[in-house]
Amino acid sequence: MRVVREVSHPDCKITIFHWNNRYLLKLEAGPFEQTFKVSEFDVVENDLDKILNPDFLRQAMDRFNGMSGSLRQALDAL
Repeated sequence: MRVVREVSHPDCKITIFHWNNRYLLKLEAGPFEQTFKVSEFDVVENDLDKILNPDFLRQAMDRFNGMSGSLRQALDAL
């Protein structure tokens, strides 16, 4: 697996990997992470930034907030 690049974002760490004929878009925020796998045959490397558009990143941040809420509820139930 090779790191293609890291993308600057104020709310999460974004790393793009290339592995097994796929690009992996890994987003990390605190203890949570999301990974999106995109076939290298579906996009060219320069198009990956178009995937990481403001709507996509807003939805990912909303998902991180949901993940945090789910974990909080599970821990509260212990």
